[in-house]
Amino acid sequence: MDKIKKFFLPKPIVLSNGKVVQPAMSPMVYVIPILLVLFFYSTSLTGFKIDTLITRGSRFFDILVKMFPPNFGYFTKVWTPMVVTLVMSIVGTLAGALFSIPAAYLSSENMVKSPVIKFIVRSIMSILRTIPLLVLVILFLNMFGAGAFTGMVSLGVFTFTIMTKMFYELIETCDMGPFEAIESSGASRVKAFWTGIMPQLWGQYISILLYNFEMNIRNAAILGYVGAGGIGIESLSRHIRKRLL
Repeated sequence: MDKIKKFFLPKPIVLSNGKVVQPAMSPMVYVIPILLVLFFYSTSLTGFKIDTLITRGSRFFDILVKMFPPNFGYFTKVWTPMVVTLVMSIVGTLAGALFSIPAAYLSSENMVKSPVIKFIVRSIMSILRTIPLLVLVILFLNMFGAGAFTGMVSLGVFTFTIMTKMFYELIETCDMGPFEAIESSGASRVKAFWTGIMPQLWGQYISILLYNFEMNIRNAAILGYVGAGGIGIESLSRHIRKRLL
């Protein structure tokens, strides 16, 4: 144990006056064993086998080989579902991003002084973020029925919750100087926010929006399996036909 501690113990620092200072031992000496125990416990609990991963991992490349050359004759059948998937992603992302701005404003410590409002908005966002996307789709299927509209609403809510969280954290770290200067001139807090805070954050806001758009394209392709429209519907139909024939 002493050798382990010595390995993690930083070297003594000699000050200019000749005094020797011994820095504190790194907490990694305790963290690493805990992580190793958790790792091996998790592998045993999930049945993870490294030999299976090595011997069967090559099957992934077998699947890739079967994908080439692609069958372009099938492209005409999937063109429309692909467009629907893309439209679902675009509309859902833009709608969620638009509504995330006022929600992020109401969630920010430096924008809203009322702790009650911040608590309510943040609590609602936290609850919505814990709901898996597929569960959201099932909920909206009961409301709106199967189709692309259900997919767009689901993606919009998903984007709304994620962007609100990421954006209000950005608002809380921005420079408040322009906001305070504009507000002191008689402008409302909302106008001061729009003209003093948003110009600082547009670049990061667009970056977050594009990140969510990438996720939504992937998610939209999966949502069709539960009836939310798009390319997933075509894949589900093919799967059902294979099971029936």
